[in-house]
Amino acid sequence: MTTIESLQRTSLHALHTELGGRMVSFHGWELPVQFSSIITEHRAVRSAAGLFDVSHMGQVFVEGPGALALLQRVNSNDISRLQDGRGLYSHMLNENGGVVDDVIVSRLAENRYLVVVNAATREGDAAWIRRAAEGFDVAVEDRSEALGMIALQGPLSEKIMEALSTDAVALPRFGAMKLELFGRSAWITRTGYTGEDGFEVICARELATRAWQTLQARGASFGLLPCGLGARDTLRLEAGYLLYGSDIDGEHTPYEAGYGWVVKLKKGEFIGKAALEKQKTEGIRRRLTPLKLLERGVPRSGSEVVFEGEKIGTLASATFSPTLQAGIGVGYLNRPELPAGTPLSVTLHGRAVAAEVVEGPFYKRT
Repeated sequence: MTTIESLQRTSLHALHTELGGRMVSFHGWELPVQFSSIITEHRAVRSAAGLFDVSHMGQVFVEGPGALALLQRVNSNDISRLQDGRGLYSHMLNENGGVVDDVIVSRLAENRYLVVVNAATREGDAAWIRRAAEGFDVAVEDRSEALGMIALQGPLSEKIMEALSTDAVALPRFGAMKLELFGRSAWITRTGYTGEDGFEVICARELATRAWQTLQARGASFGLLPCGLGARDTLRLEAGYLLYGSDIDGEHTPYEAGYGWVVKLKKGEFIGKAALEKQKTEGIRRRLTPLKLLERGVPRSGSEVVFEGEKIGTLASATFSPTLQAGIGVGYLNRPELPAGTPLSVTLHGRAVAAEVVEGPFYKRT
């Protein structure tokens, strides 16, 4: 069992403790699950802004004449579409079409890319890319341990980001830029995983606290709050974003997860392509399906989903939605054809709670 003493800590750990963060174990890291309350932090991001420590995520730099060819091979999306300063969301796949990880790839300059990967899969992802790099003229450098990463999210993010960089405010969605921050090289991207506008600041570990405090001081008058893993999870689930290890993994494909748009079969060869072509032809037998409870209750991962008296799957992710004021969840159901509005039930504490299939995502910002 992992003890709290053996967990890794980000460079912001002392600051989180000072701010009253409730620390928990998350994929080998000690991170704040909340500072005030999950609902309060969730609502702050939807209405104003929130600040998240995402330094546990990985940053892998791929550089050299073979960088594009390598990233095309290990990604399902078309990396050749990227121009300098632009990024995209993608899946890295195994030979069976299962998801090794979901990543964001940014082209920093010609032949130089940044791949942001998940914490739980960082070491495996870097090794996966390096194995695939054999025969390519390319260098793969995992710089995760030397870097910190902060996510600023919410509709007022632009105004707050001005405290660090006025140039970053001009970034388009999925834009990326390199800059000098406190005299050191750093990067800012504009992606996010909450369903709101936002930025990520990637800088040397020793600068992360200063960057956080600068944004927090600027954001105080705008309603910015420090936020933890709890709000990050409710926000991303409402927005229809996947959580690796819960919603996707090596046993599930992008098509089954409802993310077929990240698969570009016409771009050329890539790992997992043959399996996905076969699945697209034959059709899927299960689908990650969004559900909403029609009665009071808080669904949880693993809750059974029942249709016409038959169990057809379990929930992969589930929570109470502060925005919808209802229980929501997604699960792989073996009836992929069920349309929105189909009545179902979810078993909570041995009780059948009425629910229905809904169109995803649960929340879209206006």
